[in-house]
Amino acid sequence: MATHDRKHISKAVLVTRSSLAACLTVAICLAVKSTSICYLSAQTKETSGVADIVAESADLAEQEAIALVTPTDPVDSLALLDNEAPPVNGFGIEGSVTGRKDARTMGLAIPAPRGQITDRHGEPFAQTKVVYYPAIKFGQFEKADRDYVVEWGRKRVEQANEVFGIEWRVSDEALWQHYRHRRWLAMPVSHVVDDERKKEYEGELMNGLILHPVYLRHYPHGKSASHIIGYTGSAGKLEKGPINYGDPIFERAEGRAGLEKIFNKELSGKDGLLREDYDVDGSLVYKKYEKRPVPGGNVVTTLDLAWQNQAEAVLEKYCERGAFVVIDIHTGDVMTMASRPSFDLNDFIPFISNEKYKELREDPGKPLFGRAFQGGYPPASTFKPVVAVTALTNGEVHEFSLIDCPEKIKIGKHWFHNWSKEPEGFIDVKRAIARSCNPWFYQVGIQTGPSAFLSVARRLGFGSKTGLPLVGETRGLVPTNEWMVKNHNRRMMDGDTANLSIGQGVMLASPLQVAQGMAGLANGGAMPKLQLVKQVQSVNGRVLVSNEPERRNFLNLDPNAVGVVHEGMMQVVNAGYGTGQRARLSYTVLCGKTGTAQWGPESKEQRLAWFAGFFPLENPRYAFAALYEGKPGEKLSGGRKAAPMVSSFFEHFKKEIKKSIIPPPRAMVIEDEEGFEVRSLDDGPAPRAIPLDEDEDAGIVPAGEDPRPLRAIPVEDDEAFFIDEVPLNNSGQKPLRAVPVEE
Repeated sequence: MATHDRKHISKAVLVTRSSLAACLTVAICLAVKSTSICYLSAQTKETSGVADIVAESADLAEQEAIALVTPTDPVDSLALLDNEAPPVNGFGIEGSVTGRKDARTMGLAIPAPRGQITDRHGEPFAQTKVVYYPAIKFGQFEKADRDYVVEWGRKRVEQANEVFGIEWRVSDEALWQHYRHRRWLAMPVSHVVDDERKKEYEGELMNGLILHPVYLRHYPHGKSASHIIGYTGSAGKLEKGPINYGDPIFERAEGRAGLEKIFNKELSGKDGLLREDYDVDGSLVYKKYEKRPVPGGNVVTTLDLAWQNQAEAVLEKYCERGAFVVIDIHTGDVMTMASRPSFDLNDFIPFISNEKYKELREDPGKPLFGRAFQGGYPPASTFKPVVAVTALTNGEVHEFSLIDCPEKIKIGKHWFHNWSKEPEGFIDVKRAIARSCNPWFYQVGIQTGPSAFLSVARRLGFGSKTGLPLVGETRGLVPTNEWMVKNHNRRMMDGDTANLSIGQGVMLASPLQVAQGMAGLANGGAMPKLQLVKQVQSVNGRVLVSNEPERRNFLNLDPNAVGVVHEGMMQVVNAGYGTGQRARLSYTVLCGKTGTAQWGPESKEQRLAWFAGFFPLENPRYAFAALYEGKPGEKLSGGRKAAPMVSSFFEHFKKEIKKSIIPPPRAMVIEDEEGFEVRSLDDGPAPRAIPLDEDEDAGIVPAGEDPRPLRAIPVEDDEAFFIDEVPLNNSGQKPLRAVPVEE
């Protein structure tokens, strides 16, 4: 043996128990502790991040590991970590060492702790913690043959199953091959033991059965935002043959869905490297961390954890299947995006059983399906404000134009009914929105032309993905004449236009798209670009990606037309004849629109209930969409089922929201030091300030100007008639005709 190695042997720390497991525990713990975990610059308060959680568990594990060793010379923990490690000499009388030739040097990878996924305040949706797996740790056996090794290992497997209540099935061949090729490393089973129960179990375990520390993903809020956050899985099982350079000491994790998958590179960090030297008798004589693991970065979302959890609670209270989305109009931030039913992300950690996955896949509620952004639904009457604002902008109707809203109207050979089965008389556009009068919109939609209002719909984001980092987001569907020719061998007819005017037919949208459209209507001038991730941060706190508020596109709508539509949507909620009075808020004026649509196969008679809108009326701040997915045969309406969900959610955050939407009281001007007479701001108008040059890209029309937007030119329509054959939607189902239902 070299002189260098003999010096290390003379200084080696003696071990009284399973020292290799103890050293491995110290390895993981000190690697985490010695690495600086990044802080969240976007946080508004201190939070316990990955570093805190891992370090807390690590402290306990490190103390236990160090308590197992008795140093012959005074050394500090760092010196022990970087230079020397105690020799390993088997496990008692069952496997004593007599000098087997097992000298070797190994370079082992230490998987890095995965970064956090947090809400806008730094509260974690996903984090990493230290847990323990039951594992077999073989000794260096004297004259060991296959039968002895298998019998020895079988006893440990049996005790593990008894103590932990598991069904660990390991073949005799697997035990033998692990001993032959990988006995220096633990042979774990994926059963999680947390730090609290670790002490309880350790005294019961026989020599050679250990608790092996690993990093494991954890989702502290279980089902919250599960379709957005996603989950991790094993990046590859541990090798079973001879140990190679760079083999990990435990399985690496990789993103399999959601943000975990999209930002897998940023979250993963960089592996560390551990060097271990073994003497001819299998004793560990040298141990050093050639490279410490670098924890992954953090992904800071725009979601608000409290809002997200409340949205989940509201959905649970009011419906079995549905979705709820809230958007900050000023910034484009998605504040909450919830789908029901959902699933617990922790069910996938460390892996999901075949039985559990089959249960989720075959559940009729489809809990793995993110309705908020993956579901395509007829937007129903929530689309009527788009038709109205287009007609007003193009001059097809005016604010005080009166149009008859009868019980029904005839288009071609077929009659189209009002939802109430009652006539409304001659009404203006605001009353038509408030009462959701179908015949009014049938007529105005055909007069305006589908190419005009569908063009506005596309500018509002319908028919295209939002651009958010979402897995499986639907594009929805906004048809064109070309699409109709391609899919149905004909152009769009007046029957199609009537359906589309009330948000039915072949048109499809997700709740996220409906909320986005409301944000555009609320803003009026420009469409905000939605944001789901505020920042991506490196481990040292450096901001790698930062998303700032920006415009998606200009809407080119007449500001006066937008104002009229806002007034109509205000009446939906606040007028005695409005269809959405159950959404009324006690502290602000909310504008909204009910919607009810037939959906799914006609034989099931399924309906959807919508309520979407924004508030406050003046300077809108939040846009939203609530979806209630009805059961087959269930009688429902947007006003009765979806509107109460909105009121319940926003009333819960009354104090918080009031601060963000209501400006503070103006200060009173008092007499200054020079004694000049001054006035209160209430004494009359102050001298007008000279405005700065307007930002031409801000989408704001300067005061005193009223430029008429360019009018959308509709394509020439065919002769009006109703088609007997209803076109199929992109799911291969017949969209239901515009059979009005209760709003």
